[in-house]
Amino acid sequence: MRVALGLDVGSSSIKAIIGEINKDGSVTLHRVLKFASDGIRKGTIDDVATVTRNLSAVFGEVKAFSKDAVKNIYVSLGSPNVHLQSSRGIVAVSRADLEIYPDDVSRAREAAESIRLPANRMIIHSLTDEFAIDDISNIKDPIGMIGNRLEAKSLIIDAFAPAVRILMRAIEVAGGGLSGMIFNPIASARSVLTKNQKDLGVMALDIGAHTTSCAVYQEGKLMHTSSLHLGSSHITNDLAIGLKTSIGAAENIKFSFGSALAKDVPLRESVELVKFDANARGAASRRFIAEIIEVRLAEIFEFINNDLKAISRAGQLPAGVVLTGGGAKLPGLTDLVIQELRLPARIGIPDVSMYKLASADLSEILEDPEYACAIGLISWGTEKMLTSKKVSLNVTDWAKSLVDYFMP
Repeated sequence: MRVALGLDVGSSSIKAIIGEINKDGSVTLHRVLKFASDGIRKGTIDDVATVTRNLSAVFGEVKAFSKDAVKNIYVSLGSPNVHLQSSRGIVAVSRADLEIYPDDVSRAREAAESIRLPANRMIIHSLTDEFAIDDISNIKDPIGMIGNRLEAKSLIIDAFAPAVRILMRAIEVAGGGLSGMIFNPIASARSVLTKNQKDLGVMALDIGAHTTSCAVYQEGKLMHTSSLHLGSSHITNDLAIGLKTSIGAAENIKFSFGSALAKDVPLRESVELVKFDANARGAASRRFIAEIIEVRLAEIFEFINNDLKAISRAGQLPAGVVLTGGGAKLPGLTDLVIQELRLPARIGIPDVSMYKLASADLSEILEDPEYACAIGLISWGTEKMLTSKKVSLNVTDWAKSLVDYFMP
């Protein structure tokens, strides 16, 4: 059984999806799990024992279906301490006939990754979407072409090494085997963005509990990614203070009666707070609740807009903004994004049309922006597994043909 586990370890919840690669190369989604998460603050683990215990509970459920899935985990990294930079690697084509082979491409990519990083940083992604041969640039796949010099143009994403290692350690101690790690918004983008959107220019914006992160694409390539220490839990905290209720009550009020755009809420509507918190008194205006939500969201979008200004894309993404994460489910959010970022906006529902679903109810569960990252992890993991198998088969076929050549 060839199975993978997409593991989205968030600050408020852990989501896991089991995917199996079938004999025909298709992928079946079998189980979707969601557990409460503790011990993670602002996207970074601050209580290893608690996180390890939570992961052990998740893995126990996964093992009930497949022990192999726990050995093949693709996990998201939600830490905001992530940096992106461009890098180029140049190598001479190694063969006398100047034809470019896969090993030349590998050497060029490795050269692009040879950058100096502080001791506490480590590379988590090296994304090469473009090559140049001699004076010809914008080449997607140089294999088989002719030239003297091959250049790889890569985007290098590095993260705070202790945060990465502590996540890896928690997975290992909980009994899991890590096969790959991917930055949260890039994983989400895989499941909600189309090729056409990436070509036109689009942002995948993931609003998590403690962090908000984005990935910007243009001409089919990732051009920018970032994360900040603000998320939907900050809205909840603001509501708890403003309404003088518990955090749990504020969270329920936020999604039941909240709105991201205060002007759309009638002035006379109110909420009886005692229905959500036995210790609360009186009623609160729905407009007041929406104003608290809108102020915090406007702050988040101001940071995002400054990010877009830094890369000269403010108001300049034709495919707009695609919202994912648990915070994307706030009523009126797309209207506020349009107002604050001056871009089209929609909620990102994961595309599961290419998968087989083990049960009919999975479709309804996965039609939720909260699962965009986990679906993206399964997409990336199973694609990596299929590619590895093809490479292995190609090597086997090559070896067999070589033996056949020398056999009498």
